[in-house]
Amino acid sequence: MSVGFDPVIASVTIAAVFLISFMKGAFGGGFAIVGIPLLALVMDPIEAGALLAPLFVAMDLVALRFWSPATWSKPDLKVLLPALVVGIALGTWLLGVLDPGYVAILIGLLTLVFAIRWFLGGGQPKPRARSVLKAAVAGTASGMTTMLAHSGGPPLAIYLLPLGLPKNVYAGTTSLFFTAGNLIKAVPWLWIWALSVQQWGLMALCLPAIPAGVWAGWRLHERLDQVLLYRILYALLVVVALKLIWDGASGG
Repeated sequence: MSVGFDPVIASVTIAAVFLISFMKGAFGGGFAIVGIPLLALVMDPIEAGALLAPLFVAMDLVALRFWSPATWSKPDLKVLLPALVVGIALGTWLLGVLDPGYVAILIGLLTLVFAIRWFLGGGQPKPRARSVLKAAVAGTASGMTTMLAHSGGPPLAIYLLPLGLPKNVYAGTTSLFFTAGNLIKAVPWLWIWALSVQQWGLMALCLPAIPAGVWAGWRLHERLDQVLLYRILYALLVVVALKLIWDGASGG
């Protein structure tokens, strides 16, 4: 593999890791895709996925330092986590059957419609009752799309955001959810794409950026009120949706 200790590659990778860690600290899990385009400047998507797989786990474990069990929506996680495992298994099986580009476009379009409808409706949190069926569908869809299109955030957000959870509970719940997902995904990623000694060294170089990024994001989270945080989350969904549509259409 081509990634080594080139100063440009190292600088871009550290910046991407910091940005993704920041997103996890500020908004919980599910928005890592916002930082991934930085890595596309210096390496191909498969290399980026393999390099980030162990780093995601490190980020999640650091983030859980801030998102304690008191911030987890346990009634939702009881359904979401088993569904996530099922979804990852289905997504792994479907990798050789479905075109990931079509999956990315479909998820992107659904997410875009969901976010735009919220803004057109006034952009205010309007809590709805939870649903076991919707949670199961969301968890399964998130597991599938995280394997097929590298973005499990939108399906989970489409379920959780309308619940109007307190901002710290939303962040803590998504953080734990993606900690479980990334732990499961790390093994197949590393099995498929063995990392070189240089790349393990590059990952070690990135480690200090993780607690710094998570802490900076968490500090922002503490300063945002509930309404503003939700508006940012929905705006981020628009960004993620457009990114998925672009990747799916361009084969990126």
